[in-house]
Amino acid sequence: MKISIKTKVEQNYQEVYRQFDQNLLMKLNPPFPPVKLLQYDGNQKGNKVILELNFIFFKQEWESLITEEVETSESTFFIDEGVRLPFFLKYWKHQHLIENKEEGAVIVDNIEFKTPFLLMDYLMYPTLYLQFLYRKPIYRKFFRISTLKSVSS
Repeated sequence: MKISIKTKVEQNYQEVYRQFDQNLLMKLNPPFPPVKLLQYDGNQKGNKVILELNFIFFKQEWESLITEEVETSESTFFIDEGVRLPFFLKYWKHQHLIENKEEGAVIVDNIEFKTPFLLMDYLMYPTLYLQFLYRKPIYRKFFRISTLKSVSS
């Protein structure tokens, strides 16, 4: 199944890309399940990110590998692919695309996922969609130009 969510932000696409780090990653996580960052190497090809998801009665590790990183004058992106996934997923590919726009940038979360069963794909879709929709106001606030100016002043 595929999900694509776009969010317009005020900053330049290269500046947005430079701020895609572990600080932003932790801000983007919804309240449930709580997430603990175990390893964050960065967003370059070959880097790993390992998270621990706490489902109250049990914990699951999610390990992703950055498999691609591309920068052009129009956009920049990196792709993380699941290496070790929670039990409810058997495939994960997430493209973090930042497009250059005249007045800022557009962040596009392109997600492709599979669960162990086709029916479960359809059941997981709304949950995953809402978890990525949750990111929109965080992206807008985090990449607000007035915030950047007040920090650098």
